[in-house]
Amino acid sequence: MEKQRTLATSSSLTGTSLHTGEQVTLTIHPAAAGHGFKFRRKDLPDEPLIDAHISHVRTVERATTLVEGNAKIHTVEHVLSALTGMGVDNALIEMDANEPPIGDGSAAPYIEVIKQAGLVEQDAARSVFEPAETIHIETKGGSLLTIIPDEKFRVSCTQVGPEGRFTQFLSAEITPEFYEKEIAPARTFVFYEEVKPLMDKGLIRGGSLENAIIARGDSVLSKEPLRFPDEFVRHKILDIVGDIALAGRRLRGHVIAVKPGHGPNAELTRAMVKRFTETSATIPLPPVPASAGVMDINQIMAILPHRYPFLLIDRIIEVDERSCIGTKSVSINEPFFQGHFPGHPVMPGVLQIEAMAQAASIVVMRIPENHGKIGYFMSVDEVKFRKPVVPGDTIFIHVNMLSVKKRLGKAACKCLVNGEVVSEGILLFGIVDK
Repeated sequence: MEKQRTLATSSSLTGTSLHTGEQVTLTIHPAAAGHGFKFRRKDLPDEPLIDAHISHVRTVERATTLVEGNAKIHTVEHVLSALTGMGVDNALIEMDANEPPIGDGSAAPYIEVIKQAGLVEQDAARSVFEPAETIHIETKGGSLLTIIPDEKFRVSCTQVGPEGRFTQFLSAEITPEFYEKEIAPARTFVFYEEVKPLMDKGLIRGGSLENAIIARGDSVLSKEPLRFPDEFVRHKILDIVGDIALAGRRLRGHVIAVKPGHGPNAELTRAMVKRFTETSATIPLPPVPASAGVMDINQIMAILPHRYPFLLIDRIIEVDERSCIGTKSVSINEPFFQGHFPGHPVMPGVLQIEAMAQAASIVVMRIPENHGKIGYFMSVDEVKFRKPVVPGDTIFIHVNMLSVKKRLGKAACKCLVNGEVVSEGILLFGIVDK
């Protein structure tokens, strides 16, 4: 059984971002098992967290951008690629701007950060997706991406430039050793005829020959010679590794890509998540053992004032000072199914929001100075209901506190079923004496 891994300590990198041209310091911190990859914007009020997940991808022009609420993170693929390529599963990535430093245009600077921090194994099994059947997508731009079953993680990539220039091919198993030496040093590149249109869009403001390769005709312009004869396709593989990390679990399969790019990569990742969700839905969920929860129902009731029929959390399986994960097993015997709706039972969305609020209250009320107080719901923003919740589902309620002040708490929350988000929102509640 493969175990999850995280960093042994924190480590930082400072530099210029590629597209915005801003100075930024990025720090990678260790994170608990099951945390995955999350970004924190230290420069914004409340220091919002953004899950590195395909559900938060909004734009993919020349880079992969994550959005949650008003917070954005541009160009996440290089740091995610380095973490994934080096075998890291859990990390908190803090930044004081909206885009990581570009370094020399490769993932090598992030490899140095990871090696400086060191790695430790965690006491939890690695989350892996092993497709039993082929996954295939095609785009209007001529990109073809396929995943076929494999016992290892492999990538076979064909890079094709305009008019067939710089057509290159490479196929390899992606191990930490291979990734560090053969993939991470490959730098980002752009074709000369693309430079002005990108600049007109306000992109590549921090670009230079020190952090990118420019292909002009059949020649290349660069501060240094090519690091590999096929450096372009190696960087494409680097991007693929980073983009599919947004599936939220490791792939054990063979990616075959022709003319990949951030847009096609995102489509493939969405197809991966959809296939995993469909497959998981056909497998009965095992019961959560009593010993697995860090808080059982009696401990929950000692904190929350809610009781039947309005207590909407069964167990807290993970909790710290800023986040928690709670569970709710939805049974046909729930009282709300008597009227919502007979013959077609669906859990009301407002009760999913209430479950989020209760889970968020657990985090806040565990703070010593809040013992004995109560949380009152004040507002909810950016609510989305994505899929119905029905009897037999187990909801996993994820809470990330955006801020906790003396009298106010604000949290980004989401409910997941079989690994797929079914509802989400930003909750604000007051903290008062009983």
